[in-house]
Amino acid sequence: METIRINDNVSVTSISMTKLKTTSIGVYIHRPLKAETAAENALLPYVLKSGTALCPSREEIAKYLDDLYGATMGATVLKRGEDQIIYFDAETISDSYAPDGEKPVAGLLKLIMSAVFDPYTVNGAFDEKIVEQEKLNAKDRIDAFMNEKRQYASARCQQETARGTSFAIPRYGEKDRIDGITAKSLYEYYASIMTSSVIDIYICGSGSIDEAAAAVREYTDKLEFSPAQIPSTEIITRGGGELHEVTEHMDVAQGKLALGFLTNVRPGDKDFFALTVFNSVFGAGAHSKLFNNVREKLSLAYYASSQLEKFKGMIIVNAGIEFENFQKAYDETLVQLEEIRKGKITELEFESSINAILNLCNSYFDDQRALVTYYVSDRVAGTDMPLEAFIEGIKRVTPGDVANVAKKLRLDTVYFLAGKEEA
Repeated sequence: METIRINDNVSVTSISMTKLKTTSIGVYIHRPLKAETAAENALLPYVLKSGTALCPSREEIAKYLDDLYGATMGATVLKRGEDQIIYFDAETISDSYAPDGEKPVAGLLKLIMSAVFDPYTVNGAFDEKIVEQEKLNAKDRIDAFMNEKRQYASARCQQETARGTSFAIPRYGEKDRIDGITAKSLYEYYASIMTSSVIDIYICGSGSIDEAAAAVREYTDKLEFSPAQIPSTEIITRGGGELHEVTEHMDVAQGKLALGFLTNVRPGDKDFFALTVFNSVFGAGAHSKLFNNVREKLSLAYYASSQLEKFKGMIIVNAGIEFENFQKAYDETLVQLEEIRKGKITELEFESSINAILNLCNSYFDDQRALVTYYVSDRVAGTDMPLEAFIEGIKRVTPGDVANVAKKLRLDTVYFLAGKEEA
C-alpha cells in the first residue's frame, strides 16, 4: 500500500491486488455529521454523479462508462461514527487487460474527478431538473429504510443509545429538510465544502500511483484548499443510571426488540480484539449463543443477532419476536450474556467465532472494495492497523479474554417496535 499526498486535504492511496482483472476506485469525502447539513451531504453524491462538465447528462455518462469496457460508477453517503462520508465507487478492467495499450483506469478516474471537482452546472447552480429528481429519490430512500423494519429498529436503537451525540442523526438526514434544498443552495453548499474537506482516493488493483496522482492534480492544482481534518469520533462512556426504554407503535405483524449495550472499549484498545470475538460468540452468526438459544432452542425469536458499532462503543442486539415474547426474549438475551461473563463458552462456539472472523478478514484479500473499506474505517478510527496485524490480534484472543471483556458491557437502551396501539 502506497500513499501520495496531493495537498494537506487530498491523498491518493494505491493498494496492489493483481489477482483480479479489475481495478476499483473509491473516493471518500469526509464531512462532520450535523443535523443542519446531513440532508445536503446525503443528496450531493447522487446529484454529482448525474452530470459532470465532462459528461453533462446521465446518458453521456452511461456511454462514457460503456466505452471503458462496461465500467461502473456509483455514489452514496456513508456514516462512520460522526463522519458522514460522500462516497463514489467505480470499477473497470485493469489496464493490463485492455487492448492496444489503452488505459481505462485513467479514463474512469477522469470521470470521477470531473464529478467531484467539476460538476455540470447551469448559471452558477446545479441542474434544477436533476436536483428535483434526486430530492424525490432521497425521500424514497428514507421511506424504504423506514419500511424495512428490521434495519429501522436497529437504527432507532443506535440513535437512542447515542442520544445527545451527533451519531443519533440519521445517515440520510431528516426528510423534512429536503424540500428546502434548491439547485442554487445545494451548489453553494457544495462549493463551500469541496476545498475544506479531507478527500481520500483509493485505487485497488493494478496501475501506476504516479499517473493517478497526476490525474488528480489536474483538477486540484487550480483550487485553493483550507486545512481540514477527518471528523473525530469518541465512544459513548455514559455513566450508570436508569435504563433508557423506548417503545414505538406501528402497523407491524412482528415485534422488533433491540438492546443497546455500551462496551467501554475503543477501536484502538487492546481489548478490542476480544470485543470483536465476544460479538461473534454472542450473536454474530449461526454459531452464536443468541442464534442457538434465543432462536433455535427456545424459539423465542424469528431472528436474533448482535452487531458491533465500534466507532461509538456500542453492541446492538436485534430480535424479531411475537409481541407476547418480549420479556422472555429480553431475559434470555441477558442470560446468554451472563453465560459468557462466567466463561461458559464451548470450544465449538469459540473456535467457530475465531474462524468466522478470520475467514471474513482473509476474504478481503480477494475483494477490492472490502479491503478498501477496512482501511477507510481504520483511518476514520485512527487506529493505523494493517489488516494483517488485526488478524494476528484476533488469533491471540482467549476464551478468558472474551469473558473479561463481556463484563465491561452495560445495558443502556431497550427499544421495542410494537404493533398499533389499541384505540
